[in-house]
Amino acid sequence: MDVDAVVLDIDGVLVDVANSYRRAIVESVDRVYGRTVDDAAIQAFKDAGGFNNDWELTYAAALFVLARDAGYDADVTAFTDAIAETGGGLDAAEAVVRDAGYPAAFDRWDPERLRETFQALYLGADLYRDLEGSDPPFETRGYINDEPVLVDESTITALTERFAVGVLTGRPAAEATIALSRVGLSVPDAHRFTMDDWAEGKPHPRALLTLADRLDATRVAFAGDTLDDVRTAVNAAAADPDRTYHGIGVLTGGLTGEAGRRAFEDAGAAAVVETVNDLPDLLDP
Repeated sequence: MDVDAVVLDIDGVLVDVANSYRRAIVESVDRVYGRTVDDAAIQAFKDAGGFNNDWELTYAAALFVLARDAGYDADVTAFTDAIAETGGGLDAAEAVVRDAGYPAAFDRWDPERLRETFQALYLGADLYRDLEGSDPPFETRGYINDEPVLVDESTITALTERFAVGVLTGRPAAEATIALSRVGLSVPDAHRFTMDDWAEGKPHPRALLTLADRLDATRVAFAGDTLDDVRTAVNAAAADPDRTYHGIGVLTGGLTGEAGRRAFEDAGAAAVVETVNDLPDLLDP
């Protein structure tokens, strides 16, 4: 695959977030409402699209739990399928609950409390105080400390020596900085997009188009662990026919094995790799 720039997602590509971000989603809903969804449900929300922001996924999962309490009898698969059919993301989740006739679910829905709980669980007390500028709702160690590195140092070296490298992530900027420091990848601020840098989120192509401009690239590979990552590259190719964009699915996030490979291919992936460490052999400068 002939490219001159590589753009990397962070979560599920450079670091494993199964026991950090995804765990925080499940446990935030449980702490606030005394019931929650499981790991498979989290992936179903991701696959529905529009949940690049894990806070919003937490809000949607909580809304599902509250709708069930109000009498909604569909399971999480039907709920997330309906979200996908309605356009994906939190707005679609709200519309599904309203259209199903369960407005009572919104009476107890508290996104701000969910966000505070999520951040306390993920960051831990000390980092919460530093980044949120207030005391956490409870004292914890923080799941951010439980993120194994997925990328080898040799892979970072090979990619940065051969290609212009950028980062496109749904993390807030401060949390992206922590992860990038942990894996040993340094990129200029202009060559990364975080949650704080754009409102649209994946799979909207604006961030990837902007990175292609800033990296002075004509052939871009974007590696991510979700269907929305691949869709971002597909949408960028449609919006910018003067450049080539390759979406590469990485099987170290929620999508794994042959089922994950097929899902990526169905979404338009140009290639699927087992880990980010396979990229140097896949890509030609």
